[in-house]
Amino acid sequence: MRELLAEQFPQWAQLDVRPVLPGGNDHRSFRLGDELSVRLPSAPGYVPQVAKEQSWLPRLAPHLPLPVPTVRGAGRPSPLFAAPWSVYGWLPGRNAAVAAIDDRARLAEDLAGFLVALRAADPAGGPAPGLHSAFRGGPVAHWDAEMRDLLHRVQGRDRAIAEGIWRDALAAPSAAEPVWFHGDVAAANLLIRDGALAAVVDFGCAGVGDPACDTVPLWTMFEGAARDVFRETLAVDEATWARGRGWALWKALIMLTNKPPGQADFARRVLGELLAGV
Repeated sequence: MRELLAEQFPQWAQLDVRPVLPGGNDHRSFRLGDELSVRLPSAPGYVPQVAKEQSWLPRLAPHLPLPVPTVRGAGRPSPLFAAPWSVYGWLPGRNAAVAAIDDRARLAEDLAGFLVALRAADPAGGPAPGLHSAFRGGPVAHWDAEMRDLLHRVQGRDRAIAEGIWRDALAAPSAAEPVWFHGDVAAANLLIRDGALAAVVDFGCAGVGDPACDTVPLWTMFEGAARDVFRETLAVDEATWARGRGWALWKALIMLTNKPPGQADFARRVLGELLAGV
């Protein structure tokens, strides 16, 4: 990292460099001094996300009610690192997976309000769903063949219910015009400060398409009154919720055998919510 900075951004080469922990999957992040961060793709499949974020985050930011990463530098491929990379302004806060949250209903309202504002941003020219978004924003049917294998990770009555959820997701119509979606609305991508939602990060899976994939926090993050607030504020139709339930099921089944064990425990909890008909 220091060599890359010396090569391309010598004005920042003497700043402290520290890994951001816990780290992400698609990208590796470092804190650079007190006011900057660096983000590098972790594998070739994530490289297209770099240029997308650099191009679209500055255009989306003015239309959103919460801060998003600010591009401060666009790193180029070199013999030191054979892919593009980014320097961003540092956004203070702790991710919602580990931070103390004062009011989960308020978090649900703020997050849903952010996603509503994102949906309202001008979609003209935005990236259609594809490999860069793990095909989120496209039809859930893209993952139908994989899902037929994943469904064997649950047995008996649970499998029958899961198969029904997936059938309903495949059958739910999507007639709306494409809109902006985030694509990875996970607790690790939400920054909490003073007990409240302060920023949304990681737009690597963002694009313009079906926003059903952004409904998954209903099952992964919220319960009780907070779940009701998220559902009401997000204000999508029942067909979108059905497709979103399919996305949540797909991801939970993938994570069911993940390591470390905490991810599998999380997946079992989400599956429990889905199979209970929430």
